[in-house]
Amino acid sequence: MQVRVRLFAGLRERFGAEEILLDDLPGDATVSTVRAILESRCPDLRGLPAAAAVNLAYVPGDRRLEEGDEVALLPPVSGG
Repeated sequence: MQVRVRLFAGLRERFGAEEILLDDLPGDATVSTVRAILESRCPDLRGLPAAAAVNLAYVPGDRRLEEGDEVALLPPVSGG
């Protein structure tokens, strides 16, 4: 299965890319599966908080993915 992953703010900076295409996911992949793959490729992402959205809707980590989904990982917003 293939999905597109978009990273924002500090996650993008640490990973070194704004967008990643994962094209070898198993059919039962979830948002947590994607997160684990990214953390294995870039250990700096481990433990960083991030909300997940699939196709522009916020979802929990156990959300199953479908072919062609877009997964966005967004760190918490801060500022003042």
